[in-house]
Amino acid sequence: MPTVLTDAKNLLSDLIARYRSRVDYLAIRLEDSKGTSILLQGDKVETLSEGLSIGGQVRACYKGGWGFASFNQLATLSEQVEEAITAARIVGDEDTVLAPIKPVQAVCQLPLTGTDPRQIPLAQKKELCDRYNAILKSVDPRITTTSVRYGDSTQRVIIATSEGTLIEQSWVDMEMRFSATARHGDIVQTGRETTGSRKAYEDLTNLDEQVRSAAQRAVNALSLPPVKGGTYTVVIDPVLTGLFVHEAFGHLSEADMAYENPDLLEVMSMGRQFGPKELQIFDGAAPEGHRGSYFYDDEGTPATKTQLIKDGILVGRLHSRETAGKLEETPTGNARCLNYHYPPIVRMTNTWIERGKTPVEDLFKGIKEGVYARNWLGGMTNGEMFTFSAGEAWMIRDGKLAEPVRDVTLSGNVFKTLADIEAIGDDFYWDESGGCGKAGQGGLPVGCGGPSLRIRDVVVGGEA
Repeated sequence: MPTVLTDAKNLLSDLIARYRSRVDYLAIRLEDSKGTSILLQGDKVETLSEGLSIGGQVRACYKGGWGFASFNQLATLSEQVEEAITAARIVGDEDTVLAPIKPVQAVCQLPLTGTDPRQIPLAQKKELCDRYNAILKSVDPRITTTSVRYGDSTQRVIIATSEGTLIEQSWVDMEMRFSATARHGDIVQTGRETTGSRKAYEDLTNLDEQVRSAAQRAVNALSLPPVKGGTYTVVIDPVLTGLFVHEAFGHLSEADMAYENPDLLEVMSMGRQFGPKELQIFDGAAPEGHRGSYFYDDEGTPATKTQLIKDGILVGRLHSRETAGKLEETPTGNARCLNYHYPPIVRMTNTWIERGKTPVEDLFKGIKEGVYARNWLGGMTNGEMFTFSAGEAWMIRDGKLAEPVRDVTLSGNVFKTLADIEAIGDDFYWDESGGCGKAGQGGLPVGCGGPSLRIRDVVVGGEA
């Protein structure tokens, strides 16, 4: 790493001391990052690059008003501090409310368990993508389009605040995405797989079967009948559970969504029963080894494990210091920014539903006609409404798996769906493939997980 960040620590301390009397709160973040990006579309190389970025941001708060400035020249840091303070003083017209945290001085690095991707030449990473692309294309002549995306990034961040916090934190993140599209006449089907890691480059090098499976699913779906649309009892696998708890429930737990929306705050009121007594939902960066894990968030708040739903009842939400202060709750360490271009906002980290006690095979018992859905192709949420597309699906008939079907979408209201959970499986899977988007900050690494679930009265879209 360049020494510029290390050399800058004294400068940050001097600037904080010089300007702290002019604002209620001042934070300076410096960032040094390096990354690789590769994108293959069929036989064409769309992206093949390595990049290095050094920059920073200043956040100032005065009478509840925030000023923000970002920069990529350290020599302009004093001017950026002045700019952020001026902006905060212009807009501030109320009290600054930030939930208190203890000042921290620490140097910490998320540990790798294997090879650092920075030790791997770009040509070798390209060869890995070529190998996976060849696997996708080799599955069947009806594969018409393939895509392989590789990305890694290393970030080293220094945060200094007017309250005495001085933290240096670093990590490595890696991700790969694969897709294959198959066509037969007018029928087009796509299979996708995504994986990620903050542990080792080796986690991305033995994915042949996973990649082949994505292409094979696309081919297999060409000959499958579309599901008959209707309302069914549905069993979903842990991957779909993770997607559901993140997209449909997790975003509603982010406290900035609630305090800016009185109607949502009323809906997401503490003590409200949302699901069965067996339902436990958590979010937190404290659990080690996941893509949403870290030691401190981008405000210097220690990582936590926050229970959101306990025994089916809402007991928590995710906070920055400002949202915690305004709602008179405790900071949870969920203020995150994608990089120095953006201010920290409330974001999920690792979000999961705890495993239950029902054996997975028992989830299917007693279902006369239902749907079993696995994996995901895509999805969208709009407030409390969601729609997800399953990667694979089968009909359930008389408690057993029957014929496979295609074009399965699952839709509903998240609160009704939580209440309609009939059973929670005793399995569990961590999905490290997540890249979360919010407020223009797309691709923030997260983890999500859960067990298989049995849910009644799910709207399944398909052929009428």
